[in-house]
Amino acid sequence: MSQAASARNLLDRAGAARAAGRCDVASRLYDKAAAAFRAADDLAGWTDAVLGAASVYVFGSEPGKLPAQLYDVLVRTTDGATRARVAAALARCWAYAGRADRAVRFSDEAVAHADQVGSPALLADCLDAALAAHWGPDELPVRRALATRLDDVAAHVLDPDARLQAHLWGLQVACELLDLPSMHRQMRALELLGEESARARFFAASRRHMLDLLRGRFDTTSTLIAIATAAAEEASLADAWMVIKSMRAYTAAMSGDTAGCEAAGTGMEAFALAEGATTVAAQGAFMWACAGRLDRARSLVHTFHWPVLDDLPRDVNWLLTLQCALEAALAVGDRAVVDNAAELLGPYEGRAVFDAGAVMFQGVTDDTLARSASLLGDTERALRLRSQALTVYERIGAQWWRDRLAGWDAPAPPPVPAGPKRVHLHPIPGGLWMIGAEGATVPVAGLRGFGYVRELLRRPGQPVAAVDLAGAGGSVVESGLGDVVDMRALGEYRRRLGDIDQELAEAEEWSDIGRLGALETERDALLKEIAGATGLAGRTRTSGSSRERARIAVTKAITTAITRLAGIDAATGRHLKAAIRTGVQCTYDASVGDHPEWVLD
Repeated sequence: MSQAASARNLLDRAGAARAAGRCDVASRLYDKAAAAFRAADDLAGWTDAVLGAASVYVFGSEPGKLPAQLYDVLVRTTDGATRARVAAALARCWAYAGRADRAVRFSDEAVAHADQVGSPALLADCLDAALAAHWGPDELPVRRALATRLDDVAAHVLDPDARLQAHLWGLQVACELLDLPSMHRQMRALELLGEESARARFFAASRRHMLDLLRGRFDTTSTLIAIATAAAEEASLADAWMVIKSMRAYTAAMSGDTAGCEAAGTGMEAFALAEGATTVAAQGAFMWACAGRLDRARSLVHTFHWPVLDDLPRDVNWLLTLQCALEAALAVGDRAVVDNAAELLGPYEGRAVFDAGAVMFQGVTDDTLARSASLLGDTERALRLRSQALTVYERIGAQWWRDRLAGWDAPAPPPVPAGPKRVHLHPIPGGLWMIGAEGATVPVAGLRGFGYVRELLRRPGQPVAAVDLAGAGGSVVESGLGDVVDMRALGEYRRRLGDIDQELAEAEEWSDIGRLGALETERDALLKEIAGATGLAGRTRTSGSSRERARIAVTKAITTAITRLAGIDAATGRHLKAAIRTGVQCTYDASVGDHPEWVLD
């Protein structure tokens, strides 16, 4: 067999091994094929071999001589399209190895060549490499711009891989911005693409799992892991096993499965030691802490003592590594690591933390920074950051993270001057209300009863008609004469109810709390009108029952609101329960007990 034929045979065997999912075997065969083509001075075959080797490189592992092989081909290549492909592969290789500083020059070259070639599919691939090279914590605006350009380019490309890249980066950026509507749009696009491609189906299942876990759903876990596993095997994805292990690990952490957390911690620790992967070590420490194995968590946290965290490359894993290391250090009480990590994370207040590719959500920085500030003695900052983190968790529906932080034994607020206790009860942006005593407020989803209670608190001692509360002061009492509404109006009401049901489903899917509240309020109002206007068999009737319906609705809403508030501030809940009288007329008696100073705006 000639040298060229032997090299081609090695390349074919490598491709077959890759297709069979034996990526370690494929990597060795691609390496041998590259050496054979290089010896035969066959640049085209050599290029195919090194690009094949790059396609099975595992994210986060040591790249070995792969970057040198890619560069060796790049400097010998004159064709613009080929140079773009090789430069893009080289950029991704360095970015995946944690050396974004080396990746940027090659991603810039790849995009420049692709622009000249004029191939949308090639440009999409090179923009993907550019995004990987600009994945650091300070480059979110750059990623946003590049992702927008990639989306524009891929919109006119039939290749499913190009469209997949665009939707994955769109989801990544939307997650970092916690832009819920965009997150759900990109997720739906991935699922539609999964109908065309096993590769896309893998990404769709794994990212759907991330969103479900974020919102506290565990009923879909087994199905989504099974879909991702089967799709990964069909598509022969090199590092899919890491994603699937991550899916299992975070499911265990959030469902309280200590055995699953121990298994994840063991695997992550072994990989981190074998590959020198600091990020995986930090995730392993977090898993050991979730398992309650503080001894194992402590041994990994010890590896983060100065200067390790200061020397971390500011790449895709920087925020994640610090967040996980800080979580574990807080769990074991390692003040040196807490102090170091919190100082580094401090300038990144308000950031959402996801791992590479938005496979898993790791909370927001305000969460860990709040607990760090408390440990380090800065109570005022701890309470401020806790409130900010809870607001975000409430807005995005992150149940596990919200409940954990809400249950944290936060420090007592600093002493306040003598005088009435100040209690907040007022709306804030995002459809939420700020509830609770000064310095210990908690953001919660809005309830109609909060508005009724606030209106009574504004007018202490003054009776307010329930019908006026229900109508925000603008109700018109029915006279009891004639049909309450005519049949045409009833038909319009019912048609609008059908539309509202569809809009509610969409708002719930997007976790759009503000829109949910508005739609539910409108729906309740229409249902009350229809119920009050119809008798048996839906016939219109005359009625003078506005006051009675308002009394029942307002009483229920106020009772629910006081119960919710009591769960946050028991003393204030007791005061309101004793001081508010409901009925056809509602009243707040400020003279009952020690009434607080209300903050209503």
